[in-house]
Amino acid sequence: MPDLIARCLYLLAKLVGALPTPVLRAIASAVATLGRLAGSRESRVALRNLELAYPELTDDERAALQKAVLRTTALQTLETLRLWTRPHARNLQMLREQHGVGLFDAALADGRGLIVCAPHYGNWELLNQWLAARTPISILYRAPDSAVGEAFLRRVRAGAADRVRQVRAEGPAVRQLWKTLKEGGVVGILPDQQPKAGDGAFAPFFGMPALTMTLASRLAERTGATVLFAYCERIGDGPDFALRIEPAHPAIADADLVRATTALNAGVEHIARRDPAQYQWTYKRYKARPSGSGDDNPYLDLERRR
Repeated sequence: MPDLIARCLYLLAKLVGALPTPVLRAIASAVATLGRLAGSRESRVALRNLELAYPELTDDERAALQKAVLRTTALQTLETLRLWTRPHARNLQMLREQHGVGLFDAALADGRGLIVCAPHYGNWELLNQWLAARTPISILYRAPDSAVGEAFLRRVRAGAADRVRQVRAEGPAVRQLWKTLKEGGVVGILPDQQPKAGDGAFAPFFGMPALTMTLASRLAERTGATVLFAYCERIGDGPDFALRIEPAHPAIADADLVRATTALNAGVEHIARRDPAQYQWTYKRYKARPSGSGDDNPYLDLERRR
C-alpha cells in the first residue's frame, strides 16, 4: 500500500512540476500570502527566527523579510517537485553559472575524501543532482516518519540510484560515511539540521547558541577529508540558479568540537546572509537550549497556539 500511495503522489508531483514557471510563481505567492494571513506554523516560526537572528530590523523590515521567506520556501517546494519528476540532464540546464568547480575537482583528485556541506539555502535538491552527475556520493538524510514518505523519496530519487547512496541518519551512519571517506569518496551532509541530544554542541548562529551537529567535524578530523560548502542559489525569480562551491574554514576539523561547530555555523551563516529570503527560516533552529542557561524554548508560545 505505501508504494501505491507513493506512486499516486509521484504522478501528482509530476503534474504540478509540469506547470509553467509563471504559474508556479503565482501559486507560491498565493501560498505565502495565505500562510501569513492564517498564521500558519511556518509563518510563525519564520517570524520568530527572524526576530532572533535579525534583532536590528524594524517590525516593517522583518515583516517584509518574513513574506519573502515564505514565498521562496513555497517556490522551492514547487521547484523541487519539478526537479524530482524531470530528467536530471534537463534540470542541470537551470544552472546558468558555476563557481568554484575547480575546488571540487581538486578535492576529488586529491583522494583524501570530500565532505560537501550543503545548507538549507536555495535549492539543495538541484545541488544533489549536480553532485550525482559528477561523482558517486553518499548523502546523509533524515528518514520520513511514514512508510509512504520513505517510499516516495525512493521513487523520486531513483534517477540517481546508481550514483547516490542514501544513508539514514541513524547509528550505523557514522561507520558508513567514515568508510566512504577513507576510500577517497564523497559524502554530502546538511550541516544545519538540529541533531539529537548528545550528538551536537552549542555554537553561535546569528549571535544565538544553537545545538549544532558534530558529525561533519568529527569525520573531517578523523579522516583528513577536505570540507567544502556548496549550494545552488536562485538568480532573480527563478528558474535560473548559480552553483557556488566555497572552501570551509580549517577550524571545522578542529578536535575542539565547540571551536569546530562555531566554524561550521559561521560558514552556514555567511551563506544565509547572502540572501536571507533563500534560507530555510521555517525550521525551529533554536528549540534546544544550553543546559543551565535559563533560556526558554523560544518557540514554546507558538506551540501552545496550535
